[in-house]
Amino acid sequence: MHRLDAPNPNKVSPEFASRLTNLEPQQKVRVIVLLQVEDAQNLTNKRQSRNERQAVIKAVQKSAEQALGNIIGIIQNFDGRSLTEHPDLLGSIPLEITVAGVNALAESEAVKAVIEDQSIYPISRK
Repeated sequence: MHRLDAPNPNKVSPEFASRLTNLEPQQKVRVIVLLQVEDAQNLTNKRQSRNERQAVIKAVQKSAEQALGNIIGIIQNFDGRSLTEHPDLLGSIPLEITVAGVNALAESEAVKAVIEDQSIYPISRK
């Protein structure tokens, strides 16, 4: 088994990074990539009209599409594929990519964070 260096700790959780280092570099994993998007926070601090909200949504979508364009080469070079056609309204996109590709994404300035795509199950109550 080939141990890969841990990805950027500022963009990948220590737990996920630990799991990645135990996989082969060419093994594929599912991740959610949070893209760097235009900071619309100052626009959301005040009450907005419907048109203002729509403008913020369009600005975030446009910014996310641009960020995605900046990482398309990484996705292609590491045998990745997008699991959706476009980033969502929060600027995230699910991908299937190699472990080495996760490390490359974590080094990109167009990426805010890389999160392990996990199933979520409800807590059973007794």
